[in-house]
Amino acid sequence: MFFWFIGTAAISVWFVFRDEKFDYRVLGIGAILPDLIDIFSGGAWVFHSVLSSVLLLLVVMLVTSRGSIRRRRWLALPIGTFMHLVFDGAFTNTKVFWWPFSGLNFGGSPLPSFDRLVLDIPLEIAGLVMLWWLWREHSLQSKKARDRFFSTGQLVANYKGDVGQC
Repeated sequence: MFFWFIGTAAISVWFVFRDEKFDYRVLGIGAILPDLIDIFSGGAWVFHSVLSSVLLLLVVMLVTSRGSIRRRRWLALPIGTFMHLVFDGAFTNTKVFWWPFSGLNFGGSPLPSFDRLVLDIPLEIAGLVMLWWLWREHSLQSKKARDRFFSTGQLVANYKGDVGQC
């Protein structure tokens, strides 16, 4: 699954923060990072544990300066991994989600994304619909708005085309 995680993370962050300076590119990477890493282990592993997202947040906070553009950008990565855990339903597998507090063995748990094959297609379609809504809502059909997104990761609310401020 790909679009489901990016779409749900982007929509959720947009509605919660309404921050026009938030980097949605980094959020998208964070939203798919747990599956990208854990797929190579053959199942749900460290990045489907809440501990990995907490440690990632800690690293970002320790290596960036308060109020800096770098911190603002890179905070989107652990936010994306937390969102992945929520929208993947990772919390339903106690052994993996609470690792290592629930024991050191993962028990060969499959990735939640691949464990519900029947639901994956409608969820991916829902993710595409969410991304389409964001595209329309933030006028990404406009070259100026799209260029701004690709260079900064920012979505601008109620953007009115190539004329005026972006």
